[in-house]
Amino acid sequence: MKREIGIRWCCALLGATSLAAHAAFGDIVDDFVLATMSRHHVVGLSLAVIRRGEVVKANGYGFSDSGERIPVTATTLFQAGSISKSVSAVAALRLVETGQLTLDSNVNTELRAWKIPESEFTKLQQVTLRRILSHTAGLTVHGFPGYEMGVAVPTLEQVLNGEPPANTAPIRVESVPGSHWQYSGGGYTVLQQMIVDATAAPFAESMANLVLNPAGMSSSSFAQPLPKDAASRTATGYFTSGKPVPGRWHVYPEMAAAGLWTTASDLAEFAISIRRSWMGLPSGVMSRASARSMLTAQQNNDGLGVFVVGTGRQTRFFHNGRNAGFDAMMTERLASGLGAVIMINTNDDTGATNAIWNEVIRQYH
Repeated sequence: MKREIGIRWCCALLGATSLAAHAAFGDIVDDFVLATMSRHHVVGLSLAVIRRGEVVKANGYGFSDSGERIPVTATTLFQAGSISKSVSAVAALRLVETGQLTLDSNVNTELRAWKIPESEFTKLQQVTLRRILSHTAGLTVHGFPGYEMGVAVPTLEQVLNGEPPANTAPIRVESVPGSHWQYSGGGYTVLQQMIVDATAAPFAESMANLVLNPAGMSSSSFAQPLPKDAASRTATGYFTSGKPVPGRWHVYPEMAAAGLWTTASDLAEFAISIRRSWMGLPSGVMSRASARSMLTAQQNNDGLGVFVVGTGRQTRFFHNGRNAGFDAMMTERLASGLGAVIMINTNDDTGATNAIWNEVIRQYH
């Protein structure tokens, strides 16, 4: 398979020796990726490596569709699953910067078209944006299975209320907000309604304006389903059994929680932009204050839209994602700027993406 080594560093700064060493790192990683895919039965994979805060490698491996034998390239679109939450969180923080949303107010004061039903729990504490972003709002619905192509897809309000044709329960407060950590895709679906209300625009359009375009994510979209011209560049999803997802992939009206279509390179640019914001550089996607809030752990190593682990130079932020037929991971270390995005069109429970990340650490750090 042809290897594509994407290097954006300045040759004058690195020198020929460094470039040769980098190419050698890339070759070793390529070999490791292909061996890991074979061992773990991964159909297709897209990898972007970040070093010193720049994308230094972007490559595709295997097939976007095993039956058609279509190869994965650096521009093949994958579903990001729950990494969508990280991108949605940045949009929310940008709206906080402009005063259109607030972090610590009762979200019902900012929701217009729909509101969270009051309960015995909300009498004690309020659901706030900070708690939604950090999974401490006490809201129900862990995740979403999506909808097969061709079946009826619910509106956002039907998802929030658990009304047909929604295939998940109503999103409600089931514990005292702020009392403990409880992962909730439902909370991010409430956030989706908040962003729609605050911007008075369709969610996918607002996300393009708030995050995708400023972060340089030119191939990405929250449109569900994708328009035909973009759909032609998508990978087919495969379950752990190896069987393809009927219709190639599921539709997710729960866009803020699981609706992002993207490439590994675009997600790498997003991670880089978060780090640049944290450093206070003007090229970041949000203010330094917002980035510092995002990367401050609240409970269970959960910041605002990303998880934060490690200390000192080893501190890194990350998020994983899974949709029907797709797995992904995004991570970057704050001090060194070493990171990676790995996207596969296979649901894998054997640790393939973690193994590849560990190899990236060995070869590039």
